[in-house]
Amino acid sequence: MAELEGEGSSPNEAMFFALSYLPLFELLTMARVCTSFRDAIKNDTPPWLKIVVDRPLNRRLSDDRLLEVASVAKGQLQALVLINCLNITDNGLLTVIHHNPSITKLHVPGCTSLSAGGVVRAVQLLTKDNHRLRSLKISGVYAIRPEDLHTLRGLIDHNTIQQKKNKTFYHLHRIESDDDPGIDVDICPKCGDVRMVFDCPRLLCRQQQQQRRHGECRGCSSCIVRCIECGVCMKGIDQEAEAAACADALCLECWLNLPKCNFCNKPYCSLHADQQHTLSDSAGFICATCHSKFN
Repeated sequence: MAELEGEGSSPNEAMFFALSYLPLFELLTMARVCTSFRDAIKNDTPPWLKIVVDRPLNRRLSDDRLLEVASVAKGQLQALVLINCLNITDNGLLTVIHHNPSITKLHVPGCTSLSAGGVVRAVQLLTKDNHRLRSLKISGVYAIRPEDLHTLRGLIDHNTIQQKKNKTFYHLHRIESDDDPGIDVDICPKCGDVRMVFDCPRLLCRQQQQQRRHGECRGCSSCIVRCIECGVCMKGIDQEAEAAACADALCLECWLNLPKCNFCNKPYCSLHADQQHTLSDSAGFICATCHSKFN
């Protein structure tokens, strides 16, 4: 193989074009491969215009590290998505926003160190001078009151919020698409708390709601038990949640379609499928509970 590059040679130029498509974790990893990649990543702005922090970086991300990462965008950051980043505080978020006032998508679900006041101040900064914040995700941020939600709705374009009212169930930890508008929380008609409120995708439930009956199955996940896979309610259909290997509820149809543990015959939902333990000598998997029992 005479055409192979020698040790220490520069990477093929085609690889540099792929850098802007890499997730943050892979991007930071590539920056440690060689000097050429490190310089290219550090000096190239486009890969840093949309910062998405999820596992495995979210538990290690601090305010200082977030500011360091965001600074590479040189004030042009367009989207900031922080999924379950427990160490990000109001001060860290507001500092990044202060240096990047053009953000149009702010997603901070599960960032429990943020306060409702910090979120309101962040949105105020991102809606100054007719700038339009198109998407705000704050589910899992504690102590958001109805009056805080009214303030946020007043700051965000009313038309985008109206589009969101037709939403159906989706995984709480799914990263939304760029076209997903508005704000992800509402006032639950059951408990009155500000949480994610879901409309049931079951045809009968949707027909009842269209007929302007009271939506018995419209509510937050704490008030209405739903299948984590498809989102149908478990109420009024003579159906109980089927046993799963994780703590989430599954309807019978989804339970039947998911692969099962070889020992206890319980499935994982798609969100927790990474907890499976594969078997080297046979097909299938065993769940974490069975794995701990037999080992």
